Amino acid sequence: MSILAKQNYRGAYHVSPQVNWMNDPNGMVYFEGEYHLFFQHHPNDVTCGPMHWGHLVSKDLVTWDELDIALFPDEHGTIFSGSAVVDWNNTTGFFENGPGLVAIFTHHLEVEGSHQLQRQSLAYSTDKGRTWVKYEGNPVLEHETFIDFRDPKVFWHKETNRWGMIIACGQTVCLYHSPDLLTWTLGSEFGSGIGSHDGVWECPDLFPLEVDGEAANVKWVMLVSIGADPAFVEGSRTQYFTGDFDGVTFTPDAASMEVRWIDYGRDNYAGITWSDIPAEDGRRLFIGWMSNWKYANQTPTEGFRGAMTIPRELTLETISGIATLVQKPAIELECARRPVLTLNQATASEVEEALRQLHLVSYEIHTELPINQSLGFKVRVGALNETIVGVDASAATIYVDRTKSGLHSFHADFLGVHAAKLTSVGENLSLRIFVDAGSVEVFGNEGQAVITDLIYPDADATGISFFPAHSPAIIPSLSIYELIPSAADKAD
Repeated sequence: MSILAKQNYRGAYHVSPQVNWMNDPNGMVYFEGEYHLFFQHHPNDVTCGPMHWGHLVSKDLVTWDELDIALFPDEHGTIFSGSAVVDWNNTTGFFENGPGLVAIFTHHLEVEGSHQLQRQSLAYSTDKGRTWVKYEGNPVLEHETFIDFRDPKVFWHKETNRWGMIIACGQTVCLYHSPDLLTWTLGSEFGSGIGSHDGVWECPDLFPLEVDGEAANVKWVMLVSIGADPAFVEGSRTQYFTGDFDGVTFTPDAASMEVRWIDYGRDNYAGITWSDIPAEDGRRLFIGWMSNWKYANQTPTEGFRGAMTIPRELTLETISGIATLVQKPAIELECARRPVLTLNQATASEVEEALRQLHLVSYEIHTELPINQSLGFKVRVGALNETIVGVDASAATIYVDRTKSGLHSFHADFLGVHAAKLTSVGENLSLRIFVDAGSVEVFGNEGQAVITDLIYPDADATGISFFPAHSPAIIPSLSIYELIPSAADKAD
């Protein structure tokens, strides 16, 4: 671990590869006490290249072990994104002695003189994901006309007692179903005339969520990521839809007629959710790739490139009469906390004085601020750097300003101020700010507004400050915790 800690901008509590390239999370599944996180991996360079599936496992979503590469390219192509499930009832016939893991992924093949071939294939594991056997009948699904046909997310649809698949098809998604993961039938296509089409559609997901925790009120949530387009400064990002799904067709609700983003920063892409979380847990857990195709190949890390967001719990909550996707940091992160500072009913000057004593790199700020005043924090502050996390009361937004956050010359579109609209709840605004060696993640009003941004500050940028320090505001509460992943071991 000491060797890894010395590498440039490697987060203390964010998942990253030991060496070389990481992008999309893949094959996220929970099985026999372990969270599996596979990922797009180029093991021979720090830039995107021939894709493999890297493999990480965790028992607590905080500390991770990187295992051997799970899937290598073969005669069918390189290994693009996909998903994994537990075949509890041996629908595939792969497992004679209890359930096992099945990975469903895209084989990507470059054909000289022709367009790419993207086809869906299977692999299975009988030893908790440590080794994988590719199905001899691969590929199991292809399409005659779609050039972009990738990123299958598979799930069990209990109402029809069969498997479902959502897969990206260029500017739409297609919905398939299967009794056994081997043979697939097209049910419907979704996406024409709805949502953002500012880039190619990728990495979809589809799952049910209770609205406001009410079992009798369930909506289906569809996530669709869109790739970077030079015409749009935002680059790659992820939108969501809500509606109904009957096992064949997704029917969007009225709220989905407007484009809705899951994150208003620049660096949360291709995120999907874990399969097979136990019913007694019941959460819908999500993680995204913390980068942007605008500049992913140029970010100034050393020895590795790419990381994941913190894991998050997704819920649907009614906000202004609309079922809205909300993200909360996974509660497991609290096991990594080491208390540093606690203040209650403090003046702005008292907060600023207390913060002046602190020098931290990897930490969480958890605060309540008066909703009607423009206030905020400067994090990763140094001689030349600062990243501003603020509340603009007049615009009813939270924002991250990374125009002075550090290195940025690797891409002209990196600098910027990224804002998310707030919905007022009560007299105070809750704010959780997760700061690490190369990132800031902000959750406003209990995850109703979220911003995720990469930053690349100088080594001396360890200060924290509050602004404006001369404000007459009273800060209801402020807690700061250093986040030390090894502290999560205490939860065992």
